[in-house]
Amino acid sequence: MPQNVPEFPFSDDALKLRQVVYEHWCKHGHGPNLRAAHERTGLSRERLLEAYKQLDLGIMCIVDQDSQNFNLLKAPPFSSYPSQAQVYVDGRFHCYAGCAMESLAICMMPPFAGKELRIESYCACCLAPVTVITKDGATLSYRPDSIRVHVSLSPRDWNKTNIVSMCDAMNFVLSPEHALAYERKIVRRGALFDMDQARKFITGTGKARMWQYDRAPDYMRPGRIIDGIRALGVDVSGWGE
Repeated sequence: MPQNVPEFPFSDDALKLRQVVYEHWCKHGHGPNLRAAHERTGLSRERLLEAYKQLDLGIMCIVDQDSQNFNLLKAPPFSSYPSQAQVYVDGRFHCYAGCAMESLAICMMPPFAGKELRIESYCACCLAPVTVITKDGATLSYRPDSIRVHVSLSPRDWNKTNIVSMCDAMNFVLSPEHALAYERKIVRRGALFDMDQARKFITGTGKARMWQYDRAPDYMRPGRIIDGIRALGVDVSGWGE
């Protein structure tokens, strides 16, 4: 999934598969394997793999294309493997979010309408617990009230091959002081979003998922992303901008 991919349309197969992936993850807390995807879509193995390749290129998911079963690693806002953000629905663990930022977007998906979601995470610096409550696109509460989302990787380095490193770079921190301490630990500066800026950053994407069946691919355009983040009032000088 490189940057600056020319625009392209998703095929009908890719659109059908994307919808199935979202529905399966929202219901079960994990993505479908090939058999489950086949049963829901009626697509053959060959057509499923081609559809996944399109979705991967369009930043709808990450599949391990070197694996024989096309293992599904991520389908934002979800992660197949343990991440820094655990999501609870109705008081029970449901899934891992792709990152701290994406954890704020899950409540925007239609199957979670009207439900409070609890995000359990931790400060990237000291591992102290962080709790966030969201509902219908709103961040209802968070504790401690000083938390921020720290993004240690510039958009110019997002998605050079896939979005794993980008997601890994988006973490909660207890406060701006803990953000500075974290930067010293990883020897890298970053940008700091307050919780309102983080919600605004993710809302456009979050409110499109599942609501727009024929939603076009996403494209990584670093300059545009940085301009949008700067417009939110985020200091991007830590990225060298």
